[in-house]
Amino acid sequence: MKRLLRVLAWLLGLAILAVLGVGLAAYITLRASLPQVEGRLALKGLSAPVEVGRDPGGVVRIRAQTLRDLLFAQGFVHAQERLWQMEFQRRVGQGRLSEVLGEATRAQDRFLRTFGFYRAARSAYDRLYPEEKEAVDAYVAGVNAFLQSGAPLPPEFRLLGFRPEPWTGPDVLVWAKMMSFDLSGNWEEELLRHRLLARGISPERLLELMPPYPEDAPTILQSEDLRLPLKREEAPVALLQMAPPRFLEASNNWVVAGSRTVTGKPFLANDPHLRLGAPSLWFLMALEAPGYRAIGASLPGVPGIVIGRNDRIAWGVTNVGADVQDLYLLEDVEGKGYRYKGRVVPYRVREERIPIKGGKEEVLRVRETVYGPVITDALENPPRVPMALRWVSLDEEDHILMAYLGINRAQNWQEFVAALSPYSAPSQNFVYADVDGNIGYIAPGKFPIRKEGHTGMVPVPGNGEWDWQGYRKPEEWPKVLNPKEGFLVTANNKVTPQGFPYALTHDWAEPYRAERIRELLLAKERLALEDMQAMQQDQKTLLFRDFRPVLELLNPLSERGRAFRERLLAWDGVMGQNSEEALVFALWYTELTRLPRGEVGEEFWDQPRYLLKALREGDKNCDQPETEYRESCLDFAALALERALDRKEGLRARSWGAVHQATFPHAVLTHTPLKRFTDRRVSFGGDRYTVNVGPFDPKTLLMSHGPSYRQIVDLAHPEASLFIHPMGQTGHFLSPHYADLLPLWARGGYLPMAFTAPGRERVLLLEPGR
Repeated sequence: MKRLLRVLAWLLGLAILAVLGVGLAAYITLRASLPQVEGRLALKGLSAPVEVGRDPGGVVRIRAQTLRDLLFAQGFVHAQERLWQMEFQRRVGQGRLSEVLGEATRAQDRFLRTFGFYRAARSAYDRLYPEEKEAVDAYVAGVNAFLQSGAPLPPEFRLLGFRPEPWTGPDVLVWAKMMSFDLSGNWEEELLRHRLLARGISPERLLELMPPYPEDAPTILQSEDLRLPLKREEAPVALLQMAPPRFLEASNNWVVAGSRTVTGKPFLANDPHLRLGAPSLWFLMALEAPGYRAIGASLPGVPGIVIGRNDRIAWGVTNVGADVQDLYLLEDVEGKGYRYKGRVVPYRVREERIPIKGGKEEVLRVRETVYGPVITDALENPPRVPMALRWVSLDEEDHILMAYLGINRAQNWQEFVAALSPYSAPSQNFVYADVDGNIGYIAPGKFPIRKEGHTGMVPVPGNGEWDWQGYRKPEEWPKVLNPKEGFLVTANNKVTPQGFPYALTHDWAEPYRAERIRELLLAKERLALEDMQAMQQDQKTLLFRDFRPVLELLNPLSERGRAFRERLLAWDGVMGQNSEEALVFALWYTELTRLPRGEVGEEFWDQPRYLLKALREGDKNCDQPETEYRESCLDFAALALERALDRKEGLRARSWGAVHQATFPHAVLTHTPLKRFTDRRVSFGGDRYTVNVGPFDPKTLLMSHGPSYRQIVDLAHPEASLFIHPMGQTGHFLSPHYADLLPLWARGGYLPMAFTAPGRERVLLLEPGR
């Protein structure tokens, strides 16, 4: 028996060694795909040597002798560190995910092909300005130089069993299209209103369920800076007031004049709130060549710096949410055409072939109209009347890259504004500051001109009566230089005051973040760099300030309810990750958002001003059909508190951060056992309405969107500026730089945003090859 046990132990040991050997071999193979970061490398396509330095944080600094070589090297480095991310992004834009992922992404590919993102990217590439095309081609050549270098591919390619195709110009432009789509959600808002009206909800009731932007809430620009007559925006009042504030891909930025700072020069801060993932959306780098010197956040797959500074100016962006999409209701004629301007116009039909892993192929026939694609054919639950989409980003021309290349090199306000003149979409709130002490704001973009009575808020007949009448000229864009207040704040809140001659949109974010930023800016006579940092980390929710009076009137249904009511009334409203009060408030508010679920057909309805009015004045939804009593709205609020405390006990949580976590999933491997190596989570505070934003899924309490990048630029001492993004610089999950910045980001830290590297650089010299 002992001999048998020894034999079994010996065999088990061999099995363990074999498993460890296979695991070690796999680890060594995967580690071999990490990029070369030191030494020399010869590449065809370069005209002169290029230095690529990496500092201890993984931040890349590229120094080249020509602009073409600089952008070539940027493409090469992006591919070194983020090739899988770039491949995934272009396959999203192309609608080719199913080719490598199979049936799971078939419906998504149908949707993407129907919209025609890649078709629009090809059209835009063919119409680029010469300088713009040279930049794109240089970047593409750098990506392809990496593909031809013989370097091992990232592990995702091995796991999925395919090799990437050569990069092309439209591959660059299609990700700009996808970002524009991500930041332009008006077509969904139009469908939502269309659906609610179809449920029998009257326009008057919609006004109650979806209150308009408050008239007394802050706007980005002030009347005194624009010298405008006081008059209403052109649109029927009833429709105007139907617009709901919504969670756009939200962001904050602000700029403070030297008259309000301890340095006497401006500060500029920015933190775009976008989807979190592994790897990060952004890549930190500095780019230097004669006539070009910029540092900040770049997008893998796209040349240049998107948010950042150069030696003289700094800029930041948040989403305007401009309405540049319209849905048109088609009078379909036997599926062959649609009635337009009194005649039947045949659909233009394009054939899209969608290859599916395993050898299958779907042939998709997409109908096109004078407006654009019939997108309702791709929706899961299409309305009975077909709808076509008119959208700026599907236009034949798009020169957004020219705009960004221009602002990277701008030296003053005039050059900055001129550089933005070809800007298309997505429209952004650009804040500006320079070393001479100027601050400014501009919202560039192709803003449609609609005829009177067409608000863009609901679908309109596609019969030719409601067609766009062109675009606003750049000189008509909202802008201001050196405003009287001495600062500018944007947080996806309303841009223009009463009196502005046209409406950018009627869908604005709730003003809580903008109001809190203004409070903090006005709290001190002179502000320092440390104040900018504290503001970006601020997690005091003004939502609690509005709902606290409800708690004062509340009659809790239990002893524990009374205890937590008293604790909440004594609470400061800071949604800290270690706060139990923050947890209870978040759960209570979430339960309150269930109030109109039977009426609107959605489980959660995050419209705080509807809820507040209901709790103060009463609402038909407050009486709960599952009980035999007739509840008032305060009864509903008390019941919501009990349900929140029940949920808290079920979660066994004592702090907000115990359940509210920022999640960073890998786009593909999160669905496999390898997610233990690729995915990350960190406890986080905040809510949807805090400056340091922490929106969460009401079902899971997890946070999928958040501060994707933070920067603070000190125009008195530009090299003392700061930036950070979550996760790390590389997409290789076995690299030490895969997630090394995540703890720093989570605790509110920063890296130096300096052209001179902090600490020792590891330098790779790229040389012209034969």
